[in-house]
Amino acid sequence: MRNEFRRAQLAIAALFFSLGFQYASWAARIPVIKASLDLTPAEVGVLLLATGVGAAAAFPLVSLLMKNLGSRRLATLSCLGLVLVLGGIASAPNYPVALVVMLADGVIVACLNVAMNAQGAALEVKFERNTMAKLHAVFSGGTFIAALLASGVTAATDSLTVHFGISAVILLALTAFAWPGLLLEDLPAQEKKRSKLTLPSKVTAWLGLAMVFGTIVEGAMTDWSALYLKEIAGAPEELLPMGIAVVSAMMVLARLFADGWRARWGDRQIVITGATLAAAGLAVALLLGGLVPALIGFACVGLGMAAVTPCIYVAAAKEGPNALTLVATMGTTGLLAGPPVIGFITNATTLVWGMAAVALSALLVTACVSQVRWHARSSENVPA
Repeated sequence: MRNEFRRAQLAIAALFFSLGFQYASWAARIPVIKASLDLTPAEVGVLLLATGVGAAAAFPLVSLLMKNLGSRRLATLSCLGLVLVLGGIASAPNYPVALVVMLADGVIVACLNVAMNAQGAALEVKFERNTMAKLHAVFSGGTFIAALLASGVTAATDSLTVHFGISAVILLALTAFAWPGLLLEDLPAQEKKRSKLTLPSKVTAWLGLAMVFGTIVEGAMTDWSALYLKEIAGAPEELLPMGIAVVSAMMVLARLFADGWRARWGDRQIVITGATLAAAGLAVALLLGGLVPALIGFACVGLGMAAVTPCIYVAAAKEGPNALTLVATMGTTGLLAGPPVIGFITNATTLVWGMAAVALSALLVTACVSQVRWHARSSENVPA
């Protein structure tokens, strides 16, 4: 049983790594994409927003595909789709084509996000072990490795085709590795009895809103932390990447230990405490200003938000497959559409107010999950 669990855990982890890797691969090359298509900053914002629109519009399709294909086949097809998206971005001849490609990316990301989290939730239920936080840590690791690869390739060539070709090979290898070990069943039989498509329950709606606000925080910190350090904190150029680095490092570190925290204190308490820490830490940093308070505040965000989305995914999975599909789709929408929304707030006010909206989003997570009666505590399961 232990070998079977590890084999499935590694296969599902490959899915999480693939999503983070593909997302960071093209995000790291936005400056090159902007230059090659001769885009204005506003057009870049719309291009990024297109992925969120695609993810939001994908819910009916994802629900149908989950029902007919199951998470195993949907995840595999989605990983192959991510490879095609990279090729489409590299070869897009103009802005309209690039918009279509990014819309497609949003749909495919939504599919994979639902399928891989369904696999992760089923793994926890089947083997009675907490592992979702570690799987999300692998997602963060995928973004980190993709950033390193992008940096290395860029030092040698500006060619998107070369970079995305290497990335495509890695994604195909991960897909081939994952397929044999993925779980055949998404959820226990008692969950499948509730799989008819209906209007979301009150619990599902609150979980979905909490997921949107949580992923807005994650996405905004990735996209706006460097600019905040430059324009508000007055950091030198060589320290600008430290914003993303601090958030990512704290998030990966916390996710490695978060399954143990879940077993000790329960998912609900972990989410409320973590989101409150993120909101308070970032708010204090904004009030104090300066480089050191900013980095400490960013660290609070990474630490506090690390276990939020994994816990919400598990709670949604226990509500049934349709609930998981809706919550995961809303999460993808928040992650991809949140940063442009923060940009619109910044354009209308200042970046300080834009980051304040991020802190408010973290606080709203606590308000949403406080309305939810959570299922049995994860202390019934051991961390894996």
